[in-house]
Amino acid sequence: MIVSIRGQHRPFLLYGGAQIAILVVAAHVGTREAWYAALPLVAAASFWAWVANFRRYRAVGDTPTSTVASAAQGYVELLGRAYNHPGLPIYAKLSRKPCCWFRFEVEERDHEGTWRTVESGESAATFLLRDHTGECTVDPEGAEVVCTHKERRDIASDRRYTEWRIHEGDTLYVLGEFRTRTFTPDVATVRADTRELLAEWKREPHRLLARFDLDRNGALDLREWELARAEARRQVERRHRELLAVPAVDIVQRPSDGRLFLLADQPPSRLARRFVTWSWIHLGLFFAAWIAFIRLFIT
Repeated sequence: MIVSIRGQHRPFLLYGGAQIAILVVAAHVGTREAWYAALPLVAAASFWAWVANFRRYRAVGDTPTSTVASAAQGYVELLGRAYNHPGLPIYAKLSRKPCCWFRFEVEERDHEGTWRTVESGESAATFLLRDHTGECTVDPEGAEVVCTHKERRDIASDRRYTEWRIHEGDTLYVLGEFRTRTFTPDVATVRADTRELLAEWKREPHRLLARFDLDRNGALDLREWELARAEARRQVERRHRELLAVPAVDIVQRPSDGRLFLLADQPPSRLARRFVTWSWIHLGLFFAAWIAFIRLFIT
């Protein structure tokens, strides 16, 4: 079974959880007035879910797949395999199984027998997408994740946890913003970093005086302060030259314009079929809810 997760609210609405909850409440109340309220709510939730699923279908279907080496700066679709950074393994919080990404949920059963979430979270550590042309870093923060690895385990008779994972070597699909990060200092950066370094030196005045108080009078005059400033600038420029030698880093992250950021352990063709199927299901539920409401009204 494929599970889509990004917190709790979005999959709940995308895949019919809201409609089921509304109908259960209405059936439990059992009055005509409850159904008068419930059926329009089901229709509204279904309409929202239809639009949301159809937009995801269009986003996945309309965005061409790029390779890491040829990806343009901006919104892209990439397909490869998931890997951890070398020497930086990720372990799922509860199962301690190795993975590239995880999300967990701990639930407790109350006295009425209802399971309620008491703790949840997901990994924020970056990992790699690798294809035949190269690799890039994936920052999963803010992503909607669709994955097939789901594990549920009882901790006690009234406590259980559920964990979702993307494993190393899994197919990895990413729809997000591609950026190449390079260090390109300008005059303003040099000045700002120089001021910051001087401020750091000022926090240890005895060392500052030991280095630049040439006449040993316990204070820096204008000439001595200019020597300190020149030395700070030389150190900053040396650090910048070292950073310029560091290779550029390609990263995929949440789009700054609010567009869909999607990670999945399956190819885009399967994702597109999934979203279009759910969009039709919710469109059908929308019309079914209104037909049921009209019949209830006229009877």
